[in-house]
Amino acid sequence: MVGTTSFRPEPTGTMSWLRGATTAQRRVLLAASLGWMLDSMDVMLYALAVPRMKADLHMSSATAGLIMSGTLVAAAIGGVLFGRFADRRGRTRALTASILVYCLCTGLCGLVHTAMQLAICRVLLGFGMGGEWAAGAALVAETWPDQHRAKALALVQSSWAVGYALGAGIVGLIMPHFGWRPVFFAGVLPALFAVWIRRRVEEPERWQESEASVTPLREVFRSGTRRRLTLVTLMNGATLFAWWGLFFWVPSFLSLPVAQGGRGLSILQTSGWTILMQVGTFAGYVSFGFFADRFGRRRMYILYLLMAAIVVQFYARASSPGTLLLLGPIVGFWGSGYFSGFAVIASELFPTIIRASAMGFSYNMGRIVSAAAPYVVGRASANHGIGAALGITSVAFLTAAALATTLPETRGAPLS
Repeated sequence: MVGTTSFRPEPTGTMSWLRGATTAQRRVLLAASLGWMLDSMDVMLYALAVPRMKADLHMSSATAGLIMSGTLVAAAIGGVLFGRFADRRGRTRALTASILVYCLCTGLCGLVHTAMQLAICRVLLGFGMGGEWAAGAALVAETWPDQHRAKALALVQSSWAVGYALGAGIVGLIMPHFGWRPVFFAGVLPALFAVWIRRRVEEPERWQESEASVTPLREVFRSGTRRRLTLVTLMNGATLFAWWGLFFWVPSFLSLPVAQGGRGLSILQTSGWTILMQVGTFAGYVSFGFFADRFGRRRMYILYLLMAAIVVQFYARASSPGTLLLLGPIVGFWGSGYFSGFAVIASELFPTIIRASAMGFSYNMGRIVSAAAPYVVGRASANHGIGAALGITSVAFLTAAALATTLPETRGAPLS
C-alpha cells in the first residue's frame, strides 16, 4: 500500500524531500506528472497548429477559439464525472481512463476534414482532459506528507510546462515538413503510459480506508463546505479565464502578421520563443511549492496573480522579437506559477471522502467560465488586434486575487 505518512529519514540538501521519498511515493509523483504533461502537450499541439488548420478547414479565429471553448466545457463535465469516479473507484483507475481518452482522441484530430469533425473530436478529448487533474492531484495529496505536499504538487504542476514545451518541439519538427495532421498522430503514443499506471501505481492508504464510506454526491455541497466550494470555484474560474485567454493565443500573437496585430515571427521562431517561455513557467510552478511551504499558500497565491496582471500588460505591448524573447519567461513564471497553489489549497480545504469530487467540481466548473476566454480574446482580436486583446486577461488575474483573500490559510494543516 501507498503510505500517507511513511517517509524515509531525509538526506540533507535542497531536494532532500524528494530523495527521502519512498518508491511508492515517487511512482505516484511520476504518474501524476506525466499525465499532466501529456495533457499540456495536447493543448500546445492544437494551439500551434491552429494557424495552418484555419486555412485547410476554412475556419475563422472566432471559430477556432469557439472549438477550444467547447473542449473546455467538455473538460468541465469530464472533470466532475471523473472526480466522482475517482472517489468511488480509485484515483489510479480514474487517472488511467482519462489518459486513454484524451490520447486516442488527440490522434483522431489528425483525421478530420471539416471544422465540425474537429469540434466533435475536441469535445470527446475534453472529457478525458478534464478528468486527469482531479485524479492526479488527489493521488499526490493523499500520498505525500503534510510538510512536503506543496512541493510535490508544485512538481506535478511544473510538468505542464514540460508538456507545453514538448508540444512546441513536436510542432516545430513535424509541421514544417509534413503538415499539421501528423502532429496529432504523435499524441497517440503516450497512451501506452496508462498501462504502466495500472500495473505499478497503487491506491493511497487514505483512500482505501475511506472506500467503504462512499457518500452521496450531495455531500460535496453540504453547508460545511458550500461556501469554500463556491469561492474556490469562482477563483479558479477567473484564473483559468486569464490563462486560456492568454496562453492559447500567445502562439498566434507571435506568428500572425503585424498587419493583423501579431508580431510576424516564423513558425520556428514561435516554437522557440514558446519553449523558452516554458522555462520560466517551469520555474514558476516549482518555486511556488517552496515559497508556499515557507510563507503560506494564500499569500504567495495572491502575489503571483498580482504580478501576472502587471507583466501581461508589458508583454501585450512589446513589439520587437528581442523584447518578446526576454519577457516570455517572466510572463510564464508569474502567469502560470499560481496553479501550483490551487492544487495545494483545494486539496487541503476538503475531506478525503469528497476530495476528488470537490476538486474536480471546483476546477472544472471553473473551466466552464474559462471556456469563454478563447472566444472572447479571439473576437476582440478581430476588432482591436491580438496584442490589445491579450490585455483583457489582466482583469481576470486581479479578480482571482481579490477572491483569494477570502480563503483561509491552510499551511501546516493535516488532511482530514
